[in-house]
Amino acid sequence: MNIIQLDGYAANPGDLDNAAWQSILDANGEPCTFTTYPRTAPEDVISRAKDADIIITNKVELTDEVMAQLPRLKYIGVLATGYNVVDIPSARRRGIVVTNIPAYSTASVAQLVFAHILHITNSVSQYAQSVAEGAWCKSPDFTYYLATQQELAGLTLGIIGYGNTGKAVAKIAEAFGMNVIIAPSLRSDSATTSDDVTRCATLERFFATADIISLHCPLTPSTHHIINANTLKMMKPSAILINTGRGPLVDEEALAEALRNKTIAAAGLDVLNVEPPTQGSPLIGIPTCHITPHIAWATKAARERLVGIAVENIKAFLQGKPQNVVS
Repeated sequence: MNIIQLDGYAANPGDLDNAAWQSILDANGEPCTFTTYPRTAPEDVISRAKDADIIITNKVELTDEVMAQLPRLKYIGVLATGYNVVDIPSARRRGIVVTNIPAYSTASVAQLVFAHILHITNSVSQYAQSVAEGAWCKSPDFTYYLATQQELAGLTLGIIGYGNTGKAVAKIAEAFGMNVIIAPSLRSDSATTSDDVTRCATLERFFATADIISLHCPLTPSTHHIINANTLKMMKPSAILINTGRGPLVDEEALAEALRNKTIAAAGLDVLNVEPPTQGSPLIGIPTCHITPHIAWATKAARERLVGIAVENIKAFLQGKPQNVVS
């Protein structure tokens, strides 16, 4: 049994050990090897994986053309919740089992949502940098003002996508004393909401009401660029947009224009249309656009859960009882 991990760096930059992966080798009952590469370029996939029975991938794409050249391949473990990096119909046709890792990072993503919200509403980096540069030492008063801070209590948080993460975000918002509203139902949404959550009848009403909007819906044809020039114009000039979901939920050119023109006040983004972004990406460098490099999922606790579930997925497959199957 030959297991190849094509891009292990993102899940383990060096702070996790490989004991979990070793447990697969110990439990398999037959000669088994595990090889991990920190990253794999597209042109190297076939040479590295040509003898693989099992492939573990995060963002390396496994297309029909690639799978056709991997005759031993029986299983693909996607080290993420989204599995669009694999040609699922092709895998199914070839009898290759594909699994994903559901709901491992819910708490971590919800946490970064509020890290962005608090960073924006309290101007944290602006004040911290000011103090580091000596401004407080020179102040004639015990305090001073660089920006108006906002209190979250009483503000309305609008959530698009009310699945596990959307619900976790709503729970935190309610603890801050915020009102929570939900966008009109999407097919993937849970059918139930709490008594304190209101689902808006129309997107127009939703966008016009929310002070802060957080995106947690899957990327589908109906949600692609759900944040666009028209929906941005529906928002309050004081509105804040948070995206920890999928980059293409947002029309980046439209958001850049809205921020420059002060159509909305600010954005906190953890995902972009292209990752890593290219030079000249329209949102980088806009003072009111605060971008983190797709780290919402990546707390150590979440990555430990990710690897743990991936290992259990492989063990279940080897025992003939595959779980978390998406193919």
